[in-house]
Amino acid sequence: HERPLMTNPSAILTTGDPGHSVGEHTPIAGLAHDRRGGISNPVLGMLLFITSEVMFFGGLFAAYFTLRSQTSPWPPSGVELDVARPSLATALLILSSFTFVAGLRGARAGRLASLRRWIVVTILLALAFLGLQLLDWVQAGFSVSSHAYGTMVYAMTGFHGLHVIAGVLLMLVVLGRMAQGAYRDGNVDGPEAVGYYWHFVDVVWIGLYATIFLLR
Repeated sequence: HERPLMTNPSAILTTGDPGHSVGEHTPIAGLAHDRRGGISNPVLGMLLFITSEVMFFGGLFAAYFTLRSQTSPWPPSGVELDVARPSLATALLILSSFTFVAGLRGARAGRLASLRRWIVVTILLALAFLGLQLLDWVQAGFSVSSHAYGTMVYAMTGFHGLHVIAGVLLMLVVLGRMAQGAYRDGNVDGPEAVGYYWHFVDVVWIGLYATIFLLR
């Protein structure tokens, strides 16, 4: 009888091919992988979605700077934006990315309670951000129809706010799945995908904050 072929179990889990193993030096080693090899479907789908959203927000930034170059003065006379509140909102949103990462780190170590706790903290920070954003809209001395500047500011911050709400809903879905017993097998590809989305939302806001409140 022939002796059975002995293979490295880690090679099977990383590539699905007993004869070849993917080392940690590969470019995609840091992304979530499925058991058959390659980037997991949730993460790949989210990265493709984020790519389309980059183009969407890129169009908004392009429109803003085009109008800015063609309009003088910019912002219009009489427009005064409070920088302190958006700065606090920015700090909260940046902090929320770190809290989400803390939750994922715990989940990878098998501590799902940590993931649940830090996602709740992240949601609270996101809601605080939205509350501060709402105050900015209510107390602004102009409306979306006042001038081109107002149109762009409300459009850019409004669309971003919708993305923040979407991120909160995704995190609620993760919490709901956890309540149903998901992720106990160590597969946290879903939360990983949500994390990529949330970091994208964070980076977009940093760009908006710099564009609207700092580059006056």
